[in-house]
Amino acid sequence: MGKGKINRIREAINVRLYTHKSYVTFGLQVLSTLVSIMAIAALIYYHGFPKTAPYHSLMIKIIEASFVFYLLKFIVKVVYEFHPVDYMLANWFETFIMLTIFIDVLGFLILGGHPIVVFFERIGMPGMSDYYNMFIQLYFLMILLMEIGKVSSRIGIFRLGPSGLLSLSFIFLILSGSGFLMLPEMTTHGIRYIDALFTSTSACCVTGLTVKNVAMDFTTKGHTVIMFLVQFGGINIISFATFFATFYKNASGLRYQSIMKDIVSSDISDTRSTLRKVILFSFTIELIGAALLFLSWPNYVYFNSLGQKIYYCVFHAVSGFNNAGFALFSNNLVDGGMRFAYNVQLVIAALIFFGGIGFLVLEDLFSWKRIRERHRIKWKRLTIHSRIALYYSIGLVIAGTLFFFIIERNTSLQEHSAYGAFVVSLFQSVTCRTAGFNSVNFAGLSQATLLFMIFLMYVGASPVSTGGGIKTTTFAVIIKSAIATIRGKKNVEIFRHNISFETIDKAYSIILFSVILIFTSTLLLTLSNPHIPVLHLLFEEVSAFGTVGLSVGITPTLNDFSKYILIASMYIGRIGPLTLAIAVTSRAMYTKYKYPNAQVIIG
Repeated sequence: MGKGKINRIREAINVRLYTHKSYVTFGLQVLSTLVSIMAIAALIYYHGFPKTAPYHSLMIKIIEASFVFYLLKFIVKVVYEFHPVDYMLANWFETFIMLTIFIDVLGFLILGGHPIVVFFERIGMPGMSDYYNMFIQLYFLMILLMEIGKVSSRIGIFRLGPSGLLSLSFIFLILSGSGFLMLPEMTTHGIRYIDALFTSTSACCVTGLTVKNVAMDFTTKGHTVIMFLVQFGGINIISFATFFATFYKNASGLRYQSIMKDIVSSDISDTRSTLRKVILFSFTIELIGAALLFLSWPNYVYFNSLGQKIYYCVFHAVSGFNNAGFALFSNNLVDGGMRFAYNVQLVIAALIFFGGIGFLVLEDLFSWKRIRERHRIKWKRLTIHSRIALYYSIGLVIAGTLFFFIIERNTSLQEHSAYGAFVVSLFQSVTCRTAGFNSVNFAGLSQATLLFMIFLMYVGASPVSTGGGIKTTTFAVIIKSAIATIRGKKNVEIFRHNISFETIDKAYSIILFSVILIFTSTLLLTLSNPHIPVLHLLFEEVSAFGTVGLSVGITPTLNDFSKYILIASMYIGRIGPLTLAIAVTSRAMYTKYKYPNAQVIIG
């Protein structure tokens, strides 16, 4: 049969199928939504409630049935495509996933069991079914993310700007997380909703403030939920959804690409590659960090099994890189000899620094393309943004280390050797940049140290990072602007480049909004907690706004009203006060006019 005849047959089939393609597509979308909801409900019940044998088996069968549906859905879509091969190549990621499901289903029909399980049983390794069940649940999560990615490609049809989309995505993530943490299997003795909401907000906003003892009050499942919330919140759930959408051929609408450009701060032509690099950098650094932690735990830190040790490594690597500050020890890194685990503190400090420096700086530093350009073109240097973020970040870390070492050497650091005191000082200086780990008791620090830490927490990390605060670049612009004003210069300059007045206006707006928020919140905290020193309340508030998570130990004692204040501060601090202001206010329709100049005396 010639190629021309095959094409004519295919064309005839396409013509017949085209008449009802829209109905089939719509029906598949509706069924896909229903199947996804049913499978998600099965997963939630499976992990969130005490297991019984019949329900355990039923939940697994529901998830497996959903796999079969997604496979049939994919086959139908391929059949209805005019060019099936091109479609599969364009959607290679989905094709690969469906191919593995097809092999598994085919193997089940032939062998009477799942091929992987049967293989291990035949070589003398029974009991693999539990691991296989865990595997298929993770696989289903990947499929679900892929489906969310497809839906995210339609974001452009909604009249939501980047600010509104970012704000709503964190609200959705926080509420979902609080619901998961309320499930019976997530905690050891139950939890009130306000405490679940606080913990979820702290995790999603990568803060680390807690009203419960994370190590004791949450189960391993609860810890896993917190870890996923930290990961989604640190990199941004929209970035995750969009990352999976980049494997889908329809994720290319102009408005959609424009929204993603603003979220990831990249050129509109480079959105996909930037998103993939963000995910790649994150997972690579976390994996390296987990491996280094595995090698760094001191001998006196006891783990029940190798699996628990690996889990602790992964959890603290994710928490460290995303600047979250959650730890699986009862008193963070103070008790259990962890305050003397200097190598662990150095690894976590490195993770915090790389997570807080910003993805644009990481790309500028470690992208193979940028490295080759700098090697080939000798005068090629880091971008202005990267230099500002690096220099000011390193400068603030050094200043914090020296201040902490000098002020606390004979008090909170006296139990450490000179080297140990330096490492702890460095560690606490880095964590003040929005991480929240602590290896000393903050309730015993001097007022001078607390004030200086408040300053470090307020400045925070760099833009497009996992950290919070007003950001190092904002701080740099304000300093340069003030110096230029004092010296009577008309232009604000940095590294022999001018800073636009639009950038300066944004920087001052962020400072103004953040100061108002911190002052108002601290005032409300003082009114509702008159028995607590104002400095301690200010410390907790700045820690919440900067998404740091450091505490002087008063957070669990606060009343519910105070918890809501800190929840709002963490949320605003994570998305940014200027982002929230833009999201909730209407933009000016006309700007091409100017009133007469007003003579206002300043100072």
